[in-house]
Amino acid sequence: MIELVHFTKRYGDLVAVDDLSLKIARGELFGFIGPNGAGKSTTIRFLVTLLRATSGEGIVGGHSVTREPLEVRRAIGYMPDSFGLYDGMKVWEFLDFFAEGYRIPPGRRRQVVGDTLELVDLTGKRSARLSALSRGMKQRLCLAKTLLHDPPVLILDEPASGLDPQGRIDMKALLKRLSAAGKTILISSHILSELADTCTSIGIIDRGKLVACGPIDDVYRRITEHRTIEIKFLDRLDDGVAIVRSQPGAGDICLEGDLATVEFTGDDRQVAGLLERLVTAGIPVQSFAEKEPTLEDVFLMVTKGAMA
Repeated sequence: MIELVHFTKRYGDLVAVDDLSLKIARGELFGFIGPNGAGKSTTIRFLVTLLRATSGEGIVGGHSVTREPLEVRRAIGYMPDSFGLYDGMKVWEFLDFFAEGYRIPPGRRRQVVGDTLELVDLTGKRSARLSALSRGMKQRLCLAKTLLHDPPVLILDEPASGLDPQGRIDMKALLKRLSAAGKTILISSHILSELADTCTSIGIIDRGKLVACGPIDDVYRRITEHRTIEIKFLDRLDDGVAIVRSQPGAGDICLEGDLATVEFTGDDRQVAGLLERLVTAGIPVQSFAEKEPTLEDVFLMVTKGAMA
């Protein structure tokens, strides 16, 4: 549903995005990650036809970004990271205004506006002035405007920005429902913990280059050079650490009290063998578990590697 083919954008001598290619399949919830200035917003603005490429192509919903911009605009719902509201309007008036812009027939607008307000849980605010809405409500209203024409592709730039914890939970739940309904969603965010348990795939961009891309679990496995084992000892810490050090695949060990964090390059059988050796030696182990990398861990590994 979304494809970039050797997309490059230059501003004079500055290369904002350098030869970026990726594919996002129908129904995916794709997290687009990168530090400030990495090229995320430039890429998004190209995909939504607000920016010309220096070279390369984009395909959205089967339409060329460079040759069929009007068809692309019909196929997408775009929510920018900052947006203006007409504070004097009522909620339903605001949505009706955009529904007319989307050429939704007058006879259908009331139903479409009502259904969209229900989807984003703003039905009770239908007649409220926009100036009276909270930040979270305004964010949901902008998403409602994005959904009015039922686009198959959603491109959302920082949709959870400024939301309180409950607002972020509600936004995540809504995005998952939309993805389950078959919409293809590209979401840019700096709140990495939000993307980790929301997205099905991710792309990490740094200094204009795509440095990692794919299903989120696959990216974790490719980027993480070792696994991390955490062992909590009840007693005989020195004996336990000595056994760990002698185990094939064990690397650096970090000690914090009775907790040993071990970098481990071995496979599952070697991990099981380490636990068996500890138990056989009578070492009292309170807990033994593999620590899963977070999206923040992966992001830091990738971006540090790109800078090296």
